[in-house]
Amino acid sequence: MTKLTKEEKELLESFESGEWKSVKNKKEQLKKYAEIARATLQKDKRINIRLTTKDLSDIKVRAMEEGLPYQTLISSVIHKYVNGRLVDKKAS
Repeated sequence: MTKLTKEEKELLESFESGEWKSVKNKKEQLKKYAEIARATLQKDKRINIRLTTKDLSDIKVRAMEEGLPYQTLISSVIHKYVNGRLVDKKAS
């Protein structure tokens, strides 16, 4: 039997207890939310920043370790920061 995570167990229990309801106009709703997601993820602004050579080098190394282009990593860090999901481990 497959072992479920806590979140997966909660979802399964929620589904099995009948909390989930069918969506009316499923195709229409999927199209609507796909458009919202596309607009949210679209990168349409460009910025220029100055970094030290060492910081840029370190960012490139971290990006390679993550298997990402370094600009994508920088964008991800900024996105997490503005959404309150970037946590300073040293401050904790």
